[in-house]
Order: sequence, then structure tokens, then C-alpha cells
Amino acid sequence: QVQLVESGGGLVQAGDSLRLACAVSDLTFSSYAMGWFRQAPGKEREFVAAIGRSGAQTIYADSVKGRFTISRDNAKATVYLQMNSLTPEDTAVYYCALDQRRALWSPPRSTENAYDYWGQGTQVTVPS
Repeated sequence: QVQLVESGGGLVQAGDSLRLACAVSDLTFSSYAMGWFRQAPGKEREFVAAIGRSGAQTIYADSVKGRFTISRDNAKATVYLQMNSLTPEDTAVYYCALDQRRALWSPPRSTENAYDYWGQGTQVTVPS
């Protein structure tokens, strides 16, 4: 059973930055595309960003484009989400997810049902 463990969430002020990390327990990490999703209070979970197996392909939700950056370190089996210029609208529980069915050069996907394993989530709070 693959395990995903997020870290790096917290309480920050508007305009601040945070970097989330998601460590994966599987040594074949480079075989997986990875994604970040978030769920704000009272809202559906939504896509944030995703990265392909090689790291060369990334996609972002329009709401975070230009502010957030997803990256991966295959040697550490970890995916990151650098979040800059945070706003209260970014307040949510952030989840990382693993897609084990993507080919090496296929672009990552933004739909929840594409992902096979999920982390437990980490809270990010930006007070208004």
C-alpha cells in the first residue's frame, strides 16, 4: 500500500509564502504523476496543480497560475507545492495525490478520478 504524507501547512498572513511537501513511501516514485488538490470549508475539493512523471510537464488551475509552482525530487520521492502571494481564498486543506497510470511523456491530469492514492491533507490558513 502506497502512503503519501503531506507537510508544511500552517497559518500565514496574506502575501506570505509556504512550501508544502508530500513524501511518498514507494521507491518507484518516478513512475507516478503527482497532483495537488485542495478543499475549502463548505466547498468541493478542487484541482490545484499536477506534474508528470519526468517533471517536464506541469499544469495549474487558473486561480493559482503564476503564484504556485509544483515540482518533484524523484531521488527523495517527494513532490512540492511552492505557494507565493497567498490570499484568504487559498485557505483550505491541501491534499497530494498519486496517479500510477500515466505513461512517461503523457501530460498530468486534473481530474480527481485519475488519481489512485491520496494523502491525509495539510491545513493552510490565510486569515482575511
